[in-house]
Order: sequence, then C-alpha cells, then structure tokens
Amino acid sequence: MSSIKYRSKTGNQILIPFVLPIAILVTWQVTTSINLIDESLLPTPVAVISKCITLIQSGELQRNMSISLYRATSGLLLGGTLGFVFGSVNGVSLFAQRFFNSSIQMIRNIPHLALIPLVIIWLGIGESAKISLVAVGVFFPIYINTFHGIRSIDKSLIEMGSSYGLSKKQMLMKIIIPGALPSILMGFRYALGVMWTTLIVSETISSSSGIGYMEINAQQFLDMPTIFLSILIYAFLGKVSDWIALSFETILLNWQKG
Repeated sequence: MSSIKYRSKTGNQILIPFVLPIAILVTWQVTTSINLIDESLLPTPVAVISKCITLIQSGELQRNMSISLYRATSGLLLGGTLGFVFGSVNGVSLFAQRFFNSSIQMIRNIPHLALIPLVIIWLGIGESAKISLVAVGVFFPIYINTFHGIRSIDKSLIEMGSSYGLSKKQMLMKIIIPGALPSILMGFRYALGVMWTTLIVSETISSSSGIGYMEINAQQFLDMPTIFLSILIYAFLGKVSDWIALSFETILLNWQKG
C-alpha cells in the first residue's frame, strides 16, 4: 500500500511542473482560434509548430541552432574557464586578491552589453565578437561565486588539513574546491542564464546567422510564427541549460547528503 502511495506521489511530482505550461498552451490556442486575439499579432501554437516543421525540412532551423549553440558553448568555455581561474587564484592568494580583485570588481559594474559598439569596432561582426561578448557575460558570475566560495571556507578545515600534512595541491583538491563547489555551481547556473541573454542580443545586431538573426529577419517580413518559434527555442534551450546545471549539482554535491 505504501509502495502505491509512493509511486502516486512521485508521479504527481513529475506532472505538476507541466500543468501550467499546458494550461498556457491550451489558453493560447483557444483565444486565437476563436479570434479573441488577432492571429497577425499572436499566431496559434499549431501555426508555430507548422513553421517549425517547415524550417526543419529546409534545414534552416538546424543550421541556425547549431551556430547559436557553438557561439554559446565557446563563450561559456572561454569566459567560464577564465572566471574559475581568476576566482580560484584570488581566493587562495591574498597578494593576487589585492592585485586583481579591485580592478575586476570595478569592471564588473560596467554592463557588458554596453561593450557591443566597442567590440564591433575592435573585432567586427564575425564569430569572435559574439563569442567574446558571451565570454565577458559569463566571466563575472563564475568569478564572483568561485572567489566567494573559496573565501567562505571554514578556516578550521584549512588548519585541520595543514595539521594532517596535506600539500598545497592536496589542500586544493580535497578541501578548498569541494568546500567552494556549491557556490561555484550556483555561479555556473547563473552564468548559463547570462549566456543566453547575451547571445540573443549579440545575434540580433549585425548578424547573418543564428536564432537571433532568424527572429530579426522574420520581424522584417512580419513572420509572427517564426518570431514566436525563436522565442520558444530560446526558452527551451534555457530550460535545458538549467536542467544540466541542476544535474551537475545533484551529481557533484551528492556527498553532502552523507
């Protein structure tokens, strides 16, 4: 009996997150189908799905999605790696903290999207400009959370490691990084959101490919299904990214349950 109740509870937990999206889709379809809202302003979900199938058959959707994913992941790897390295070095070294941290914090207060005109002048409108913008955007969340996580580690754990004769490398791998990992993963999760926001903006400015370009190009022709499809793709990619971040937290922080 308890097993049946457990399965029922688990099934409800799985279904609950889908209730609101499904309700929104149904309401969306009904309101447009009965002409409460003009389809020229809000296309039906069926029209959006039909446009998606058309773009898949032509290969345009796959091409633009692959380009956007390449830009996003390249920027994330570049900016995330630099953010982690600087956050780690500044977290463990008082000299590095005094030398770098103040300048990094000052630059952090500049909205990275305000750098778009400068990046275009310096790097043009090619891939390097878009990847650089994404890298700058994700650098700061990962840097801040890595730095904060390391500086927040209980000093008694460091003293305990020293008393056991751990080397600097062992101290880093067994105490410092595991202790800072929850904060680092929080920064990674936040950086994923910044990554997509930055990519959307960069692809709508002087671009000839990507999901953002596809949306802006559709705007010129008042192609509302494609515009809504682009928005839904970004929402889907954002959700997948968040799920990946949560999976990392579940796997890498499993030891905390013990």
